[in-house]
Amino acid sequence: MTSTAQQDPARTGLRPKSRRASRFLLLVAALVVAVVASTWLAVSIGAVHVALPQAWGIVADRLAPGLVPRTWTPVQEQIVWEFRLPRALLALLVGAGLAVVGAVLQALVRNPLADPFLLGVSSGASFGAVLVLILGASALGGLSLSAAAFAGSLLALGLVYLLAQRSGRLTPSRLVLAGVALAYLFQAAYSYVLQAAQSGRAAQQVLFWLMGSLGGARWHLLPLPAVVLAAGVAYLLLQHRPLNALAAGEESAVSLGVNVNRFRLTLFVLTSLLVGVLVATSGAIAFVGLIVPHSARLLVGADHRRVLPVTALLGAVFLQLVDIAARTVNAPQELALSIVTALFGVPFFLWLLRRRSVDRAVSVT
Repeated sequence: MTSTAQQDPARTGLRPKSRRASRFLLLVAALVVAVVASTWLAVSIGAVHVALPQAWGIVADRLAPGLVPRTWTPVQEQIVWEFRLPRALLALLVGAGLAVVGAVLQALVRNPLADPFLLGVSSGASFGAVLVLILGASALGGLSLSAAAFAGSLLALGLVYLLAQRSGRLTPSRLVLAGVALAYLFQAAYSYVLQAAQSGRAAQQVLFWLMGSLGGARWHLLPLPAVVLAAGVAYLLLQHRPLNALAAGEESAVSLGVNVNRFRLTLFVLTSLLVGVLVATSGAIAFVGLIVPHSARLLVGADHRRVLPVTALLGAVFLQLVDIAARTVNAPQELALSIVTALFGVPFFLWLLRRRSVDRAVSVT
């Protein structure tokens, strides 16, 4: 005879798991719709008015000529295809990448306040990028902008990791203090380079870019961050179990067979690569890696198999909307992205500091 527990799915836990899976799929679908809608809005808004149907008609015509009747001018087509669409796509890539890096760093160092900006990683990447922009690639042995930014971010993250250790263990308070100190150090370093630059106008342009700007987005800049982000997220999704174990504690990870030192080193290199490539295209953008991962965990819990895709989609939508605001709030003058993200990030940061359960924010439930 079949037992009562076998006959009742609710007792076996099948229904709750099924409901959680359904809610997760619905959330992902809703976020995908939000990504498309925010991108549609981004390519339509600007100094030159382009109606929503026209904006996507231009995109459709470029992808499949003759598919839709032409109701737009050549100027509108050039603006949408050459400037606004690459910018919108870059916003998606940078937002998703910074958010995912923030989620990984919070699990890696088991500190809910960790993000690329706070730990000095973005400042290190900015320092490498500024050296190339101001001094030229030849001054750094022919390093490209992305390579120099990667080297700077890897240097910063390695120094933070070394300085934050005490008796061979990471200390959360030392981690934040080391990150803040190194962030100021790298900022002072690239500020000196900018001040010493002979061209004041070039220095001003680089300084604005350092605060976060997608104004230089072009089609040729998209393939590298797209490939690196796709490969990085795919690898992290495959490693969701070790990430969960590491977030629960080093002892738990070791007991589950995770080679903690090797895994940490891999994550250090991967996150540095992501930050370096993204900073090279957009400058340093604050708070994305702090706000978005916590928002994702509030929606789906702490399992990285769900946290990572939701974080990527949320980050893409968030930065897309931030960029729209940066272009329109003070039009025709454009605001730096970090100014807009700070309006959301500072209150969130203060709220996070006041939470009594902050130390459990990245633990696996």
